[in-house]
Amino acid sequence: MDNGIVQVTFSVPEGYVTGIRFNGLDNILDVTNRISDRGYWDIASASNPDNDDPDEISVVGGSFKIISQTPDKAEISFVCQQTKSLPLQADIRYVMLQGSSGFYAYAIFERQKGSPPLNVDQIRTVYKLQPDKFRYMAVSDKLQRLMPMLQDRETGQPLAYKEAVLLTRPTNPKIKGQVDDKYQYACDDKDNKVHGWISTDHGIGMWMITPTDEFRMGGPLKQDLTSHVGPTMLAMFHSTHYAGPDLIMKFKDGEPWKKVFGPYFVHLNSLPGKGDPNMLWQHAKDQMLKETASWPYEFPMSLDFPKANQRGSVAGRLLVNDGAKATPANVGWVGLALPGDAGSWQYEMKGYQFWIQTDRDGKFLIKNVHPGTYNLYAFVPGFIGDYKSASIVTVAPGKQVSLADQVFTPPRSGQTLWEIGIPDRSAAEFFVPDPRPDLTNPLFLHDNENKYRQYGLWDRYTDLYPKQDLVYTVGVSDYQKHWFFAHVLRRVGQIYEPATWQIVFPLKEVVPSGNYTLHIALAGATLSELQVRVNNPDVKSRPVFTTLLIGRDNAIARHGIHGIYRLYSIGIKTDSLKTGDNTIFLTQSRNKEMFRGVMYDYIRLEGPSASPRKLLQEL
Repeated sequence: MDNGIVQVTFSVPEGYVTGIRFNGLDNILDVTNRISDRGYWDIASASNPDNDDPDEISVVGGSFKIISQTPDKAEISFVCQQTKSLPLQADIRYVMLQGSSGFYAYAIFERQKGSPPLNVDQIRTVYKLQPDKFRYMAVSDKLQRLMPMLQDRETGQPLAYKEAVLLTRPTNPKIKGQVDDKYQYACDDKDNKVHGWISTDHGIGMWMITPTDEFRMGGPLKQDLTSHVGPTMLAMFHSTHYAGPDLIMKFKDGEPWKKVFGPYFVHLNSLPGKGDPNMLWQHAKDQMLKETASWPYEFPMSLDFPKANQRGSVAGRLLVNDGAKATPANVGWVGLALPGDAGSWQYEMKGYQFWIQTDRDGKFLIKNVHPGTYNLYAFVPGFIGDYKSASIVTVAPGKQVSLADQVFTPPRSGQTLWEIGIPDRSAAEFFVPDPRPDLTNPLFLHDNENKYRQYGLWDRYTDLYPKQDLVYTVGVSDYQKHWFFAHVLRRVGQIYEPATWQIVFPLKEVVPSGNYTLHIALAGATLSELQVRVNNPDVKSRPVFTTLLIGRDNAIARHGIHGIYRLYSIGIKTDSLKTGDNTIFLTQSRNKEMFRGVMYDYIRLEGPSASPRKLLQEL
């Protein structure tokens, strides 16, 4: 495919992208790789649902077809037929427009009725660039740097988590002693719009632009990979990253399914002479805004991709009632996803999702929605819990659904006695330690916003609390300074022991038969069991509450500040409380592996509504 600006070469009928020619470079892709390992789609799946170790299977076309060829546009198709090892069909499409500096790609994945069972862990596109030319990576305004080479990882020292490597003999001596890990450059899907690589010697950038999240899964806060050492550039459509097995796409025997992933845009830009990375990045962001404004595209020829006039919209207003009066939800998140329970959108992956933030008046307009039936879901920073509309929302082509005011009533059973943190589904507001000096990525050393991305921070807990676990005193302690960002295990010699944290708080009186509730919102969990005890330090005794075993998001080990959100509302019996100082003991009891732990989003104790000021001692 050639439009006079970019030339893209494919293998036929497989559909591998074997070459990209642009601005004097004969091939931007890594010519030392075999042709099946330069630009391709693949799936991590298991045709046996009992198999916990999925295979990575390349989506290989068995037939090729020119769908459209005019002076303004060309679209081609590579079809991968259903097989025993991969019981689904994929129609991979590539589109090139006249005058466009790049090309588009999308795919229609389909299972016919009667197909055998299948588990899908991951669907993605991968591009591998020339390693000697593309050394500078940009993921966001702050996450940009000259990257190590793949051989630097191969000669480095593997660290405790397999993707992390200490660079001991890098080709560039300036980066010796640094840590590299692809998960340090992951981001929320809501922010994953543009990323890529720059050849500073040639003044060329190659960018992955994803103008919408509608075909991704897990909602706007789902995290995923972007670009990483290789140089590798990804388009992630489906994965279990930062979520775990709960996001495995499981198809039953005979279950049909169809979904369109994309289009995304592979954009190429250039500057005269040696390229200024900042200028190329800014131009890539400008192009991303143009692509976003053009969504949904009008050029895809597949009938499975609805154009703008084949889509609908949903308008309304979201209010929050956390007391006597409902008020507008300012910058709350509102979304449409397949019908389910409140919060089920976190685990939904087979359909489409459409999310937007409300304005200061709580108003929202969700545009370009596929026709179908949905629930309206919402969550609002500053409040715990999830909202789900009472009725199904049906979207029809070319129609706007105008909803009555949606009133979200967050969980509450009494007045707030004390609280720790900010209810925003993240642990970012808590204390994040400095990394060990010999295990750093300098990109994050002076960036408090991204400090949590440093390697090995879980182990810093033991350095801060070598003999006694964390004790937080309400009214004295500051959660930004004294509440560690992750409730992890404490290292004792070569063994990792369960850690029990304490929250000490005073009560002036305990109201007999009063209703006391402890809300614990978790921002993430990995193979953990959180146990709660009140005024009882015996970790072997029966807890007031236990989550049992929860979580496989690996957010702590993979430098995330959140994973899957969970909320627990725990009734506290009055006979377990006392006048004066009280202590809540929080124990993460599972310690089989060092990376087990939870991250808190927010903790709040509520008491009886009557005379709340008498309940809490003046501090």
